[in-house]
Order: sequence, then structure tokens, then C-alpha cells
Amino acid sequence: MPLLPFRKRRHMEIFLECAIILNSVLVWHLLLHRPDSTFLLAHFTGNLSICFQVDGLGMVFAGLVSALWPFATLYAFEYMTKEEHEKIFFLFYTVTYGVTLGIALAANLLTMYFFYELLTLVTVPLVMHTLTREAILASRRYLYYSLGGAAFAFIGLIMIIVYGTTTDFIYGGILDLAKVGDRTNILLFIYVMAFMGFGVKAAVCPFNSWLPQAGVAPTPVTALLHAVAVVKSGAFAIIRLTYYSFGTDFLRGTWAQTVVMFVVMFTIVYGCSRAVKETHLKRRLAYSTISNLSYILFGVTVMTPLGLVGALSHLVFHAVIKIASFFCAGAVIHQTERNYVHELDGMGYKMPCVFGVFTVSALALMGVPGLAGFISKWNLANAAVESGNPVSYFGIACLLISALLTAIYMLTIVVRAFFPGKDFDSSTLAGISDPNWKMLLPLFAFTFFIVLFGVYSQPLVDFFYEVAAGVWTIK
Repeated sequence: MPLLPFRKRRHMEIFLECAIILNSVLVWHLLLHRPDSTFLLAHFTGNLSICFQVDGLGMVFAGLVSALWPFATLYAFEYMTKEEHEKIFFLFYTVTYGVTLGIALAANLLTMYFFYELLTLVTVPLVMHTLTREAILASRRYLYYSLGGAAFAFIGLIMIIVYGTTTDFIYGGILDLAKVGDRTNILLFIYVMAFMGFGVKAAVCPFNSWLPQAGVAPTPVTALLHAVAVVKSGAFAIIRLTYYSFGTDFLRGTWAQTVVMFVVMFTIVYGCSRAVKETHLKRRLAYSTISNLSYILFGVTVMTPLGLVGALSHLVFHAVIKIASFFCAGAVIHQTERNYVHELDGMGYKMPCVFGVFTVSALALMGVPGLAGFISKWNLANAAVESGNPVSYFGIACLLISALLTAIYMLTIVVRAFFPGKDFDSSTLAGISDPNWKMLLPLFAFTFFIVLFGVYSQPLVDFFYEVAAGVWTIK
């Protein structure tokens, strides 16, 4: 990107969008014509290699990323008109797409870890893009937290190499119980460490303070950080660790399951509580993300096939809902340069398209029936009940508390936008309007999918059931 001599900005946009769309088309061709074998890129020693595969879990994440990235790039073209260093921005923005796909299609723990670390390195420049003091401090915290978390995850990788039959992802786990012997508690402790290590990117308590601070980055970055690439990579890595490396048969019913389940339940309530208190628009959505990511992890910690179905449901549906709400926030900031909730009074009449989409995303995030959020929350609650684990019943209570708090912090924005009060002076909103089609098209597309998945999600959920049953595996 920095080397190509584009004469006009429009030429750069066409080049980038075509490159992103072409890559997404190739990904979907790969998913629809799934090879039943792994691709070896590099071999190091023993069973350590960089290789890729297209199994069921990877199909879910790769399909999600490749479907959302073209819309996100189109949105970024309009948003970045008021920012500097566009070529550098779009360089790292596009590289992040490829790195995230590397995580999704990794065939073993070493490959996933390699791209997981690389994801940190390519997103740090995006967080610090504006080069303000706040952006630099936020990027440092993000870097320190991510590298520290990856160090704990690396310990898990070493233990899998020592006590596993292979490093490949095999549904059901790869631990050699003969090697484990009487070291069960040590392995469980390592699992908790690795869970928390990968959980840094998934913003579990107490390692979540980097996420609200990262909101200083341009909105196209924060939307992908909070909805798709970074945070979902953390959740995806934990799914791999739990179901494909350590194995749920080894973990279920142990003290390690109880510990991680309590951590994610606390995070669910904590994130929602902080979102209610927060007045900065993007930071409020960031705390909402912290809570909803632990919805996914709650499904993982149930450690049953139904739990995995619930986790995958929320991984996909939350991504669409949250990227829509973040893009609405970005449109408001781009058009008005207003960042706080109390500054949104009456704006629903000046930006009806943006706040109409935001209202749909708010209702979906609350779990209103007929929208995508209800489906994933239903699947999570169903998994908790069917598991028979008494601790998981507390998780259902956390989901209900979270739904109430979500209604408070999301509908507060909607009510202010459409019902500002009798004493409101509409002249303060002079000159404000909806953005152009480059921003609105992605918003309308996300709204369509939120409604579609709410009323017709069965084919996709059936696919999640097959993934959770181990059907889509590499033999």
C-alpha cells in the first residue's frame, strides 16, 4: 500500500475493496469445496509444524471473518477521510484480515499460537494510529496485556507437546492419559493458566482494561477489535484449547471447570455493570463487549456439545450485532464529532437511518425474540440446563441480570436519540445528517442479517450441532 502510486484516493479504494472481495471469494470457495486433508507449510522438528486445515470450527470463524471484512473495509473508506496516514492504516487493516484467517484455519496449536502472536503485532499500529498520547498509552497497555497473556498460553502449548499424542486439533482432545499419570492437577492448573492467557484477548476479568482504552483508535479498528478479529480470536483459541486440545472429558467435573466458569460469570455481570455507568459512547459499547464475550466463554465452560453450540451461536450472532452498533457509533462521531451519550439528544430525527439500525442492534443485544441475539442466548441457557451442573445454573442468573442491564445501557441511548424531552433545542443539531452510502450500506447489510438470523437461523444452528458432534473434522 505505501509503495503503490495511486493518483486518486478513489483508485486506492477500488484496489483495496477488490483485493478484499477477491480474498473473501477464495475463502468461501475453500469452505464450500472443503479439502479433507491438511496443508503443510513448514516443518520444524518432531511433530512441530505450520499447517492448515478446514474443519467445522475453522469454517465458522473463517466464514464469519470473510463475510464481514468487505463491509468493514467499505465503511472505513468514508470514516478515514478525516484521518491521516491512510495508506499505513489500510496496510495493517488488510494484513489483519490475513492473520485472522491464519488463526481460523490453523491445523494445530503451534500454528494458531504463531498467528495469535502475529495478530497482536499487526494490530498495535492500528490502535496507536492517531499517535495521540491516549492512543500511545492504549497501544502499550494492549501490547503488554497481549504478550503477557500469550506467555501463559505458551505454557499450555508446551504441556500439550509434552503430554499430548500430537499438537493437531482433534475433537475430543489429544492428551495421553498414560503420560499424565498422577499429574492431573498440574495439567488442570496449566489449563486454567492457558485459559486466562488466551482470555486476555477475550477480555476476561481481571485482564480487560485494555479493551475500553483501545476505543481511542478509529472506529473501523475498534469495531473489528471488539466484534470480530482480536476478541473473537481469543474466544476461538479457548474453544480450540478446551474441546480440541485438553478435551472436555478430561476437564468436565473438575475444579478447573468450576474456576473458569466462575471467572466468566463474574465477567458477564461486571461488563454490563460498567456499561451502565459509562457515559462515553464507544467505551460503553466496549464494556458491553466484555460482557458478551464471556457469554461465549460461558458456553465453552459448560463443556458439553450443547455448550459448544451456544458458544458458536453467540460468536457469530454477537459479531454481527456488535459491529453494527459500533459502526453506528462511528457514524455519529464521524458526522458530529460527539462522543458522549448525553450529547445524542434528538439525534434520531437527524440521523434516522443510523439510529434505526442502532435500535435494532440494541434490541438484538438484549435478546428480544425475532432477532439474532435471542437465538444464541436461548442456546446458551438450554446448554446450561441440560448440563446438570449446579454451577451453570448461576450462569443462567447472570444471563438474566445481563439482559436487564443491557436493556438499560442500550435503550438509554435510543430513548435520548428519539425522545429528547420538551425543553430540547433542536437548533443545536443544525447541519447534522446521515452519512453517505459507504457507511449506510454496511449498516443495512448487518441489520438484514440480524433479522434473518433471528427468524431463520435453523440451517446455521444445525451446522453448529454438527460441528459440536465432531462431524466436520479432518480424518
